[in-house]
Amino acid sequence: MSAEQAHGSSVEVAARAERRWAAIAVIIIVGMALLAAFAGIHQATMPQPRVETTDPSRIHLSGEFVESNLGSVLEDNGNVTVRAIGQQYSFTPACIVVPVDTPITLRATSADVVHGILIQGTNINTMLVPGYISEQLMRFTRTGDYLMPCQEFCSFGHEGMWGKVKVIDKTEFASRAKTGGRLSCVGQ
Repeated sequence: MSAEQAHGSSVEVAARAERRWAAIAVIIIVGMALLAAFAGIHQATMPQPRVETTDPSRIHLSGEFVESNLGSVLEDNGNVTVRAIGQQYSFTPACIVVPVDTPITLRATSADVVHGILIQGTNINTMLVPGYISEQLMRFTRTGDYLMPCQEFCSFGHEGMWGKVKVIDKTEFASRAKTGGRLSCVGQ
């Protein structure tokens, strides 16, 4: 084999290898695009069902997020609704109490900057944007305490912005709910 033939042969081998790698890269990109489309179409990304707004400068004064309306409440249909506010550098209420094996709707907003609610050990993760109400459906399958840090950097002091979710037995929650009003585990 002459030097020219050896050089031509190695060029062909390199060209084939490059075509294979280019094909693999295209397949990966197309696969990722298909996965993203599938997740978006089947709501695996959990988009908001509707956009609700609120005036962040007035949330403490009137409407759904006044202080007396924050916490957990047992609805007539047996579901639980939790209302909360994220603000520098705390969640209000700081401790949320909910029953196990019950549909729960978390409705939350921010009073100042973007915050995030992440309930550790679950797939519950939502952003709190000033002026918008975030709604997250959830259900806990076991009792216990779950940490709830702010997972969006909100300024200095962010690292101390933690809350807690206390999941209790259904009957205990129902007996607490009989007294009326909003439930929380702040101070417990």
